[in-house]
Amino acid sequence: MTSRNAVVVGGNRTPFVKAGGKYAAASAQDLLTAALDGLVARFGLAGQEVGEVVGGAVLKHTRDFNLTREAVLGSALSPLTPACDLQQACCTGLEAVVYASNKIRLGQAEVAIAGGVDSASDAPIVVTESLRKALLALNRARSLPEKLAALAKIRPGDLMPVPPGVVEPRTGLSMGESQAQTTLKWGVSRADQDELAYQSHRNLARAWDEGFFDDLVTPYQRVAKDTILRPDTTVEALAKLRTVFGKGDDASMTAGNSTALTDGAAVVLLAEEDYARGRGWPVLARVVDAQVAAADYTTGAEDLLLAPARAIPALLERNNLTLADFDYYEFHEAFASTVLATLKALEKDGVGTVDRSKLNVNGSSLAAGHPFAATGGRIVASLAKMLAAKGPGSRGLISICAAGGQGVVAILEA
Repeated sequence: MTSRNAVVVGGNRTPFVKAGGKYAAASAQDLLTAALDGLVARFGLAGQEVGEVVGGAVLKHTRDFNLTREAVLGSALSPLTPACDLQQACCTGLEAVVYASNKIRLGQAEVAIAGGVDSASDAPIVVTESLRKALLALNRARSLPEKLAALAKIRPGDLMPVPPGVVEPRTGLSMGESQAQTTLKWGVSRADQDELAYQSHRNLARAWDEGFFDDLVTPYQRVAKDTILRPDTTVEALAKLRTVFGKGDDASMTAGNSTALTDGAAVVLLAEEDYARGRGWPVLARVVDAQVAAADYTTGAEDLLLAPARAIPALLERNNLTLADFDYYEFHEAFASTVLATLKALEKDGVGTVDRSKLNVNGSSLAAGHPFAATGGRIVASLAKMLAAKGPGSRGLISICAAGGQGVVAILEA
């Protein structure tokens, strides 16, 4: 079984849409089902049983406890197809690919689908802890006096809903607030952030114009293209935006150089190499290896979103590679300054330098959007296609950071 290779056959995603927009009425299950059905149609999988579908979401309602399996049951796949939910914040989609690939390499599956979904529009609204406890007590009550006693504990203030937020429980800081500290620590300038954001929009716009996404995206809800993309933006326009994270004159993070809350889903079709060739499927790239790492951000010793800088050197050493050995780099743009600080950290630690001309060459999260768990699937499918076009032996390095001070990195090879 050591000779078994897990390869990327293809991928599919919905267009990514800014939260509160065209997908406002769609649930996470709706979006994931749509992404699956697009993949099924593209590869003729209707009615067929797949080894496993692995997916997940960061923002989940209690009704979504079996989200991926329900999406499978609502799709054109055979209902005999098993599924599981996996969640590792923004790394979910990539970790799902790693999970499925490892099963293929171990001989536990010949073909699998991996990815993720998130809908910030469909984020669950949480009730206060006092109201939750009172309602549970009311549910347990059997007699009228017991029910009245449970209701009597509810105060007017308990009825206020708790709005959703991306806040680290250990620090009480939002991801943007944490990144603002990292931006200052690593001396990342506003000009460099805006330039990276500009390049992301420019590259993504070019990729759409060239038809790169024609076999990677299926229209949904009358949306055919990523709506966050601003093809006409300029560095000058980005420079005029007000800061939204950080304080005082040192603040430099804006809505333009930070990712927007996004709705969307993305999935990847994976298979054992010989199985894929036997079916006449494309063999775009092999999933070579992956590494997960965590940063000690709670003490302030390290940065929340720089765990990939820990994972990359370990991954390179295990595979006897250097940063110079890659044809493409796909670094998730949680914030422009996250990418730039990661590059600085790699250089400072002696890992090496990333060739910026090979970084996110078809755009990334700043332009496409970032539906948390869907980003990994978007990146893997796009990178695999780029590597196949580049030619045999070409390599790509993926880096995704996540809440909780975690990061997942992976190597694909044509």
